[in-house]
Amino acid sequence: MEKFLQKGWSITLLCVIIGLALALEIRYESETSMQIEKLSARISMLEKVQPSPPEISPAFVTELKLQAGLLPLEGQGVIVTLDDSTRKVRAEENPNLYVIHDDDILRVINELRAAGAEAISINGQRLIATSEIRCAGPTLSVNNVRSAPPYEISAIGDKKSLENSIKMRGGVEETLKVWGIRLEIESSDEVYIPAYSGAFRHVYSKVAEEREL
Repeated sequence: MEKFLQKGWSITLLCVIIGLALALEIRYESETSMQIEKLSARISMLEKVQPSPPEISPAFVTELKLQAGLLPLEGQGVIVTLDDSTRKVRAEENPNLYVIHDDDILRVINELRAAGAEAISINGQRLIATSEIRCAGPTLSVNNVRSAPPYEISAIGDKKSLENSIKMRGGVEETLKVWGIRLEIESSDEVYIPAYSGAFRHVYSKVAEEREL
């Protein structure tokens, strides 16, 4: 009789343990299912608020590279060549007036851009938004690359408009020739401008949300 009771208690205890295990498993599965449903709902909500970006087409990438100056270009335009004056400097005159400076180059560049130039290079250096044009001793620095005169400025655009912007009365050409600076303009249907080959650095800047100013 005692053995029978012990066996009965053992069976009862085993049933209680199995029941608890099943209850815990059902509860765990239920909670897990609820968590999955909640997570799925949040993902759906985020997709509605901020959908996945559309696939970027190769044409869009090409246009970005084109605007950034990362592609070589060719087309109609002009080639402006500037060289120092060969006039003999008088004793009372400033010799710096007879050599090309960065502001002379900038005047030519500004006139070409105002006339609709789509791309410009100086001695093979492509001008982009971050390009510098400055004197570095007797040389000119563009994209941190030095070069000496003569300076060849290539520009792509409507060749007639570009040529007229330099040759207009009282313009760049007349001003520079007062000091004997040599300036030649060649119109062409096949002006070639190389791609920008320097580095891009963004150390202190970061993308920001658009705001009203």
